[in-house]
Amino acid sequence: MTIPKYQIETNCSADEFQALLHSSGLAKYRPVENLKRLDAMLRNSNLIITARIDGNLVGIARSVSDFSFCCYLSDLAISKEVQGKGIGAELIRKTKEHIGPMVSLILNSVPESKGFYESVGMSQLPDCYRIRREI
Repeated sequence: MTIPKYQIETNCSADEFQALLHSSGLAKYRPVENLKRLDAMLRNSNLIITARIDGNLVGIARSVSDFSFCCYLSDLAISKEVQGKGIGAELIRKTKEHIGPMVSLILNSVPESKGFYESVGMSQLPDCYRIRREI
């Protein structure tokens, strides 16, 4: 496998994001049919770290953070072609490195990924609550 290039990115397109959500298996959990909403998700994030191979988007860690206390890792998507190659773990590591040791990294896992998050040292929160979005 060609070594991915990781970078903080501010110009990932909604089309690329949509394609990655499909190729990663996350499409069933995200509003992939609505490019305008995907674009807003990208534009309103304040930390996006990508993994690219030969310029092609193969992974993304999309977060919202105050860079002082907490960071919500809203999307971690890795193309199925490169899953299991350490790209997701590296995107999490780079996110944590960027936000620093005083900031908690929080995410809402899809059921299929719980084992992966435990394998990279994340623990499940028994006292986390949410109000689900309506659409």
